[in-house]
Amino acid sequence: MKTTEIFTSNLPVGEKLSVKRTRFEPKVVDNKKMKRISIVSGIHGDELEGQLVIYLLAQWLNKNSDKLKGIVDIYPAVNSLGVDTITRGFPLYEVDLNRTFPGSANEFLPGQVVHALANDVKGSDIAIDIHSSNIFLREIPQIRINKEYSKSTLPLAKELNCDFIWIHDAVTVLEATFSHTMNSMGTKTLVVEMGVGMRLTKEYGNQLLTGILNLMKKEQIIECDEEFVVRTPFSSEIGDVFYLNAPKSGLFVPALDHCAIIKEGDKIGDIVDPLTGTIYSTLKAPNDGILFTLREYPVVYEGSLIARIFGEKSGKN
Repeated sequence: MKTTEIFTSNLPVGEKLSVKRTRFEPKVVDNKKMKRISIVSGIHGDELEGQLVIYLLAQWLNKNSDKLKGIVDIYPAVNSLGVDTITRGFPLYEVDLNRTFPGSANEFLPGQVVHALANDVKGSDIAIDIHSSNIFLREIPQIRINKEYSKSTLPLAKELNCDFIWIHDAVTVLEATFSHTMNSMGTKTLVVEMGVGMRLTKEYGNQLLTGILNLMKKEQIIECDEEFVVRTPFSSEIGDVFYLNAPKSGLFVPALDHCAIIKEGDKIGDIVDPLTGTIYSTLKAPNDGILFTLREYPVVYEGSLIARIFGEKSGKN
């Protein structure tokens, strides 16, 4: 195990920005080319679920170093300034790091950080970019992959023990993300979304750890007798994603648990007015499916995202 600074920069008042990576390698190095996987988290400073997963993975690797046959690189806190200040974006510059890739060595500071990360991860066979939701929404463990690269990444995604795989088309900002940049460089990259911002969800952390170990075993990065039992995920290959937004402003009171299997017409929750004790609106499921995103922060405004539901395709052209 070796920890390295992949990027440093002096800051005002004698402080220093540092982005670190720890590498785990086999004790006995084979002459043949070893496979390499990179696990990245903390591109957004208020997303901490990935740090728990990386901690659990590092702990496992420390205890099972004899089982390691490839290279595992971990990057727990890419946006270290954001993590320190509990800020989603890059402090002072107020930019989203995941909209500044690939960057360059001559850009402003956030661009230099992402450039250093991309070049350090470059050459990995697989990369996993772990995100949480923001403080407003809770997500079940899910993988989001771009349709452009789904042929190579979907088989890997099915090994990661997540509940849902969301294959989506490109959006206008997609080319500025870590995952798109790395996929275009030849590194098969998956984005995991799970949990809620500024919090840790232990069961999700352990769930994803099992998936990562299973994937590493299948890819011969680790070699062990242990069988990692993973769930079969729902996939948007065979379904649609439905959005439920708030029709009124108020306080959202959920009626269902997150990750619930629901039927069309099931009550999702109420938007209420605490001042008068009235219900502004009762929200009901527009279709059968699985509730994979649910509002966590209760104060809502008209148009706020309340839920996302995955359901079977309608069959319409």
